[in-house]
Parts: sequence; structure tokens; C-alpha cells
Amino acid sequence: MGSIFRSEAMALCQLFLSSEAAYNCVSELGEIGLVQFRDLNPDVNAFQRKFVHEVRRCDEMERQLRYLEKEMLKDNLPIVDTGENPEAPQPREMVDLEATFEKLENELREVNGNAETLKKNSLELTELKHVLQITQIFFDEQETPSSLHLEQRDSEPNTSITQNLLPAEEGKGPVQLGFVAGVTRRERMPMFERMLWRVCRGNVFVRQSEIHEPLEDPVTGEAVHKVVFLIFFQGEQLKNKVKKICDGCRATTYPCPESKQDRQEMGQGVKGRLDDLSVVLNQTTDHRHRVLAAAAKHLRTWFIKVRKIKAIYHTLNMLNLDVTNKCLIAECWVPCSDLGVIQDGLRKGTEKSGSSVQPILNCMQTTMMPPTFHRTNKFTSGFQALVDSYGVASYREINPALYTTTTFPFLFAVMFGDAGHGMIMLLFAAWMVIREKALIAAKMKGEIWNIFFGGRYILLLMGLFSIYTGFIYNDVFSKSTNIFGSAFHMGNNVTLANLTVLEEYTLDPGLDDEYDQKPYPFGYDPMWQIAVNKIAFQNSYKMKISIIIGVVHMIFGVLLSVVNHVFFKNWLSLVFEFIPQIIFLIGLFGYLCIMVFHKWIHYGCGEAFDVEHGSSCAPSVLITFINMVLLKTDEPPENCSLWMYKGQYTVQVVLLLLCVICVPLMLIPKPLILNSRHKANMRARNFQSVVESEMGEPSGPHHKEEEEFEFSEVFIEQAIHTIEYVLGSVSHTASYLRLWALSLAHGQLSEVLWSMVMRIGLAQSSIVGSIILYLIFAAWAVLTISILVLMEGLSAFLHTLRLHWVEFQSKFYKGEGYAFQPLTFKHIINGEEEEA
Repeated sequence: MGSIFRSEAMALCQLFLSSEAAYNCVSELGEIGLVQFRDLNPDVNAFQRKFVHEVRRCDEMERQLRYLEKEMLKDNLPIVDTGENPEAPQPREMVDLEATFEKLENELREVNGNAETLKKNSLELTELKHVLQITQIFFDEQETPSSLHLEQRDSEPNTSITQNLLPAEEGKGPVQLGFVAGVTRRERMPMFERMLWRVCRGNVFVRQSEIHEPLEDPVTGEAVHKVVFLIFFQGEQLKNKVKKICDGCRATTYPCPESKQDRQEMGQGVKGRLDDLSVVLNQTTDHRHRVLAAAAKHLRTWFIKVRKIKAIYHTLNMLNLDVTNKCLIAECWVPCSDLGVIQDGLRKGTEKSGSSVQPILNCMQTTMMPPTFHRTNKFTSGFQALVDSYGVASYREINPALYTTTTFPFLFAVMFGDAGHGMIMLLFAAWMVIREKALIAAKMKGEIWNIFFGGRYILLLMGLFSIYTGFIYNDVFSKSTNIFGSAFHMGNNVTLANLTVLEEYTLDPGLDDEYDQKPYPFGYDPMWQIAVNKIAFQNSYKMKISIIIGVVHMIFGVLLSVVNHVFFKNWLSLVFEFIPQIIFLIGLFGYLCIMVFHKWIHYGCGEAFDVEHGSSCAPSVLITFINMVLLKTDEPPENCSLWMYKGQYTVQVVLLLLCVICVPLMLIPKPLILNSRHKANMRARNFQSVVESEMGEPSGPHHKEEEEFEFSEVFIEQAIHTIEYVLGSVSHTASYLRLWALSLAHGQLSEVLWSMVMRIGLAQSSIVGSIILYLIFAAWAVLTISILVLMEGLSAFLHTLRLHWVEFQSKFYKGEGYAFQPLTFKHIINGEEEEA
């Protein structure tokens, strides 16, 4: 609890490690995860550090492992995760790891190269097979052998040529044609035909036929649709042009015999070679699969080992070497409460290395600000992350996360006050909490999922508090529950019969005295659900409650500043900041809340209240507060008193004067006293310098903080702080009205969704109506979850976050620190990347 209340005490330690034991000691400290090393070589280039060669070797091994992982994912091989946490290997073991990874990579690349070559050959033979088949089909379509006569055609280049064509050797005539057969991609065929038509001036015939099944690209593995083409031409000149066009358009040409018998013989040979290739390719694929399956069993362990080695050498590069090169010197931040654990880890690392030189750990005195370290568990980590998103707490500053665990879900629930919607949120969060071990083991990597899962305990409390406020508002999916029976009575002239005819009814609390009824025991009376003045009543109630909650929240924030002032012994801020601030806040807005309670208690309707305290004489608290600030009085209504209680004017004037006096108290005394202290310190230091010079002693170091003191800067900073607090007290109080506004908006949206969607289904009474109700309920459920739970929940979450960051934390929290980032192997075990 002490760590969550404020950050842990940190110590800057100097660590002396022998060269033989440094690696193992740093490895043990990484397993402990409680030491943050400082970089003692900030001006040294990363490529000039001592262990840069070892880091490069680790990078190369990581590259090889990533290559293996990519190949495994390509084959859909599961990577075995046994949850094992292997220790960092010794430096001498790096050679064995490098040899293993290099052997696997070379073997896999050789297998992949062979497989790619086999696939290319298989693709070429498959294309040739289709060329022979389609060519044979084309020539078989010729019914009568006839000579081919070249005809001039004026059609477009992509027009199909449907004439009966035969090769020159199979027919006799005055003109004989040659042909070229090949394969190209389907999307390139129109451009290919157009190019042939224009370059050859229309003196070619093109016949094409698409290959029905797609062919696999051996390089990318994608399925490609291709087309077999036949180009007929006359003469060697056109033949050369056609071949050049085929090469330029990336069309593959294949030799195709001109006689039918030769084509059949070639087709049989191609089929045999394809069968042999298929057998060899299957064997190659099986061998590749066996290699990857064997490596998949150890891949995660290898990754952990390599990344641990890399993290250790990165840390060693931050250390200094002494002049003898036999000792490494480090500076590190360590939690004071864990110095014993650190000593044990160093001793264990020294024993593992076999060194006889024990490491030395010395605590140092320093003026540097230590890092901020809060120990969190799975419950408090989410709330701590919310606070750290605004700014990491200054060292030993009070931590708002402890109080946020309660105030955050409560303020959220005030805006999200619906027991039904809160139950949905609670069930979802409870499912994540109950199954958190299984969900963590599943290692889902969706960004949105990680946000929800990381804040599962926040969602759990938000759902619980929303159910509570939902019962206070008596709001369950925009409907009310009547558990204790309504305390309202309609009067003698209103019966159940004519109430069903009334479209609206205005509730009159004054009728309750006739029946001596007590108020509804818990929350809103359910009768407000059908009252026409429901919104007017809830607006007044929720607005006042929002102001009261906001003022209490801000007063609590100002009170927490006392803890910081006392801990840091800042008595000047305690007297001239806290006291005027609390008087100003309570004198104005605390008094406003007291008047709200006074009005609730002393004003009402019925025989229990006289005329002056009746509902017609109840004053407006807001107008009364404005008149107090302006020292103004209004004429009261007839038969009503001007004041809510005796001596009200005097009390208000005194409070207003105290608040006015508090402003200069916050502004003037502190800068003057700091300036006076600075001058006194300067005189004392000058006097000490004169004495030391007369006695022949060297003068002590100058205090940089005192030399940089500027009265104008301090005064301006104090003036800004004062103005910000005075004006912020007004704006922050008004900002808490968002509790009322979002609560009203959420309730109205829920009611509108019910009346416009769900009531349509409930109005049906036939069998068809039940089907309609089923569909309408599905639509209502989707809209409820998407709009009212997700979108409205996100809106309320963001507004609650703003109320904590700005209105609450600004009263006591600076957030000017930096987080404690120790060397730890925990993120490596969890599968995250190691940062340099």
C-alpha cells in the first residue's frame, strides 16, 4: 500500500563488476527486474562501444529466427509455447546457437531454392502441356484441309479471327503460313493483340484460348490466370517481329511441332516429366515441413535466449571500463527496499561465472531526481496507467491512482446511470476477469482487445457502480422498477380507470400529507416514470447533485496537497497556498452546497411547512449565490422572507471578504519570503567565502539553484498559479455539470430507443407479431450495445478522465517525474520486442 500511496524510495548506486562476472551479474539483475542502469557513455557512438560486435551477432541470429518464423507461418505451422523461461546462455554458447541457426537457414534456403526451381520447371511443362492440347484442339476443328491464303483485314486488333487455319506443311497452296504458340497473362492479352496488330500492320492472325484452372506463380505463390495464343504469319520478317513483340510483352513462347503425331509424342513426354516432377516436389515439400516442424518446437526458446543475450550486451555497453580493463563500473537506480535482493542476485551471478572477485554495490549521494516507481498488481495497474497517461508523478509525490480506484468508476456511473447497461458491462468485464489466465495464454494481439483486457478491472468497477446509480435513478433500460410500492397518491378524483385515458399526469408531492405516506425507500419513486414533470424534477436534482459531488471532489484534491507539503516540509506553501485555497473554495462553493442542503431540508409543501417555507417561497440557490457575490438583494415574493435563515447577509459578507483576502495571500507573501531567503543565503555564503579566503582554505562549490533564482520569474509563476486557481475554481465547478448533462442525455437516448424501436414490437399481438418482435428485439439489442453501451460508455469514460486529469489532479499533482524503467526480461518472456 505504501508504494501505491507514493512512489518508492530510490537509491543511486555505484556497481563494480569484474570482467569475468559482469555478464552473469547483469543476467541475474535482468531476471530480478529491479535495476535501472544509467548510460555512462552518452557521447560514445553506438558503433564504437565495446560489445558492439556481440550485439551485431545477436541481430544476425534474430534475423535468422525471424526468417524461420516467417517460413513457419507460411506453412501454417504452430509455434510451440511451453511457457518455459530459459536462462540467458553463457557467451561461449553463442557459437553453438549461431551454428545451429546458420545450418537451419542454409538448409531451408537450399530446400526453398530447389522447390522454386522445381515449381518453375513444373509451370513451364504445364504451360507447354496446355499449349499442345489447345493447339491440337484448334487444328482438329478444321473440317477440310485447305491452303491458307493471306487476306487483308481491316478489323480492330482485338477482333477474333475465326477462319479455318492450317500449318503450311498440312496444306498446299500459293501462300504458306508459319505460326508461333505461347502463353501470357490474361490481363496482358488485349494489349498484346493491339501491339501485334499495329506493328505487323494487320498481317497476322491470332487465335487464343483461356486456361481454365489458374496456375501458381513459383515466386509469389499467387494464383495467375493465363491464356494460350497462336499467331499465324507469313515470312521471316514477320516472324522476327512477332518474337520480339512476345519478348517485350513478357509472353512465353514454346516450340510446337507442326504435325499431329509429333505433338502427341511431345505431349506424352511432357506428361511423364510432370509426373516425375510432382513426386520430387512432394518429397521436397515434406522435407521442408519436417525441418520447420522440428525447429518450431524450439523457436520460442531460441527467441528468448537471443533477446536476453542482446539485452545483456546492450546494458554492458552502458557501463564504463576502468583503466586496467579488468573491471566494469555501472551506475544504477535501485529501490531502497530491494537492496538485499539485488545483493543476492549479484552474489548468484558471481558464483555462476566462477569468479573469485565479489561485486561491490555502494549507495551514492546525488542531487539528481530519482525515477518514479509504483508497485502495481493486476487490479491497480489499469488505474495507474490512466494516471501515468497524463504525467508520471514526481519523485515521492502523492499518487492519485489510489483514490482513482474509487472516484473514477463512481463519477463514470453518475453519467452512465442505467442498471441494465451497467449489467452488460459488468458481465463482459466479469468474463474477462474469470477467464483472464486462458485469455492471456491465447495471446490475442488486437489493439482494441488489448485496451479492453488491460482495463478489465476498471470495467468491472464501472459496471458495479453503474448498477448502483441505475437503481438510485430507478432506470433499467429506460424503465422503472416498483419494488417497494409508490409513495405517491393521485388524489380522490383520479382512479385507475381514468388514469389509463390520461396521456400525461403531473405529480403533486403536496397530496402525500393526506395519506401520511413516507418517501420511497431507495432512489427515485417509480411514479416519476409516467409524470410529465419528470425531466424538470430530474434536471433540478441531478444538477445540484453534480455540483455537490464536484465541490467535494475538488476539496478532497486540495486536502491531498497538505500531504505533499508536509512530506516535503514545504511549510511556506502549506501556509500561503493551502490555507487560502481551502478557505476560498469552501467559502464560495462549499457555502453553495450548504445552501442546497438547507433548501432541501427547510423548504417543502404540505402542512408540515408554513407559508414562508412553502414551495412558492423557495428561493433559487443559484440566484442567491450570484447576489452574494454581487452584494445585491432582490425583492422577495409576497408573504415570503428575503433570507433563508437569520443572519444570512452577515454570513455571506464575511465569507466573501475572506475569499477576497485569500487572493492576495496566495499571490504576494510567498515570492517575497523566497526572495528574502535567497538574499539571506547569499549574504551567508559571501561571508563564508570571505572567512575561507582569510584562512587560506578553498571556497566551497556554489549552489546553482540559488544563483539561478529570479524574483520576477517566481512572482510571475505565483501570479499565474493564483489566477489559474481562482478562475479555475469557477470553471472547474461548472465543469462538473457534465455529470448532469451526460446522465440526462443517456437517459433520454435510452428512452427514445425504447419508444421508437421496442414499443413497435411489443404492440404486436398476432403470431406474425411475435416474429416481428423477435426481429425488433434483435435490432434494439444491437443499437443498445453499439450506441448506449459502447459509444455512450466511451463518452462518459472520456469525460470522467478529464474530470480527474484537470479538475481533481490539478489541485495537488504536478506529474513532472519520469518512470522507472529497469532492465527486465519479463517483456521478452511475454513475447514483446526488446528495445535498444
